Amino acid sequence: MSTLDQLPVAVIGAGPVGLAAAAHLHERGLPFTVLEAGDTAGTAVQQWGHVRVFSPWRYNIDPAARRLLDDAGCVAPDLEALPTGADLVADYLQPLAELPQLKPRMRYGVRVDAISRLGFDRLRTAGREQAPFLIRLADGEELLARAVIDASGTWGTPNVLGASGLPARGEKDATAYLDHALPDVLGADRDRFAGRHTLVVGAGHSAANSLLSLAELAAATPGTEVTWAIRSASPARAYGGGDALPARGALGSRLRYHVEAGRIRLLTGFSVHAITPAGGRVAVVVRHADGTDESTTVDRIVAATGFRPDHTIAAELRLDLDPIMGTTRALAPLIDPNEHSCGTVPPHGVDELAHPEPGYYAVGMKSYGRAPTFLMATGYEQVRSVVAALAGDWAAARDIQLDLPETGVCNSNPADSSGTDSCCGTSPEPVGKGLAIGSSGGLLSAPLNLTSLDTPTSGQTGGCCAS
Repeated sequence: MSTLDQLPVAVIGAGPVGLAAAAHLHERGLPFTVLEAGDTAGTAVQQWGHVRVFSPWRYNIDPAARRLLDDAGCVAPDLEALPTGADLVADYLQPLAELPQLKPRMRYGVRVDAISRLGFDRLRTAGREQAPFLIRLADGEELLARAVIDASGTWGTPNVLGASGLPARGEKDATAYLDHALPDVLGADRDRFAGRHTLVVGAGHSAANSLLSLAELAAATPGTEVTWAIRSASPARAYGGGDALPARGALGSRLRYHVEAGRIRLLTGFSVHAITPAGGRVAVVVRHADGTDESTTVDRIVAATGFRPDHTIAAELRLDLDPIMGTTRALAPLIDPNEHSCGTVPPHGVDELAHPEPGYYAVGMKSYGRAPTFLMATGYEQVRSVVAALAGDWAAARDIQLDLPETGVCNSNPADSSGTDSCCGTSPEPVGKGLAIGSSGGLLSAPLNLTSLDTPTSGQTGGCCAS
């Protein structure tokens, strides 16, 4: 065994995919260290803990992690139930991180500042593959690793609000009025939105979640106004069509219902050009396709515009990134959101995730670049394949078996996801089947107190699926 092979594999991030990588490394008998910037496992997930995911537990638990938990006597949740982010942390990620097989290898409160090769900058080639990775932490500490599995995600790097991929004029100066992705409208953040006018920009699942929560808040709190702005000329794509996960599919139906009932004001052809704080509120200048401007003034803006990867820490590594997607060139055409939804992404593993820098792999949400179609099950298969390759088991590494949902479960009470009888077919018209693509990696949805489409428009939001 070489000196390099005796070093640990560094896993960056203790979220679902990072901990799955740790579980597979343990099963393969490979030393590893997990580096987490937060104070606990699942720190990023905790930030959307109030949100219920749209895929059941069986798609959200890594098989190697489940084996470790089973061996420890941990009781598995109902595999057909829909967990919240808080459930994922409390009932899965934290117990997994506390297992004696993982806990000694977990490091919290450490942020990776840069990754390189010991003694090699990006230019030098001869002997590069035999050099260990050098990982520099924000406090100056340096670690050596035989390989790096970067599962740090994209939660900390949201897309900008402005059009054309550039910040709107004044966007950086208006941060006090901005929320990025999934504020807890009905809980901890309620006071920021109650009795105020909120503009939600975006057409994915994060936007839908915030809009539905705001509509519920508006029904309960006088003076609460909700405006939804999208860049396209029609909301039809956002309302969806063809989704195998009914919990996600219900979002489009509920959103359309509230728009048609007048609880959510919809603006189409909306491109944010400038943002200007004005008297405790914020003026938003919109530029239309014909070049004309229009201004609207609101109290809050929810920028549900998705996320992008930050490859800065790997600037001295040899990455081959697709110029459009920001992922590996081999993976980019397989996950292009213009062609694929979460459930139609082809199986992929170590070969599609490999860079010219041997031993470095971005996995999970970060591996998808700007594509918003990621599912946790995809990340789990990614790390299983990568770890098998690091162990030298190339047959297993290339035997990709990705189990993505073909059919879903439509529960009678998705708010607690305990029933088995479907009520979602009782609406007078077919329930819409999902937003066309998903923001926030396709993981998130609105709390699932579903509204039937024949509910009166008097402010009541109940229905056969209501909590």
